[in-house]
Amino acid sequence: MSDGATDITIHPIHLGLGATAEIEPEFTGGMEWYGGYSKRHAADGAEGRLVTMHSFNEPWDVWEMHPVGSEVVLCTTGEITLHQEHADGSTARVTLSAGEYAINPPGTWHTADVDGTATALFITAGEGTDHRPR
Repeated sequence: MSDGATDITIHPIHLGLGATAEIEPEFTGGMEWYGGYSKRHAADGAEGRLVTMHSFNEPWDVWEMHPVGSEVVLCTTGEITLHQEHADGSTARVTLSAGEYAINPPGTWHTADVDGTATALFITAGEGTDHRPR
């Protein structure tokens, strides 16, 4: 961090109650980081949002699902293909290019494929997030 600027790939943002925004500790990528995040912001419940940015050069090896809120996935570079399994049993495949976004509704299992390298910004209602192998 320098001159008030913060790298979102290193320090995600928490959007909380009362229209607050907080810089999060260094992102490690592990489940322990997410566990700490959940504890730090438990009082915000379903209204809290985690904002992260990640780059990918291979398909995800897991599916994930956010039961209590929507997740916005905004592609910033490259191309990312989301695979969605909605709560009603329907499925969708959405390919995003830079500047395009999709929404994973609550209860939608999702995973992603990339061809080359892609970067996406995620705005996630993370409370109760679940994972399963792909």
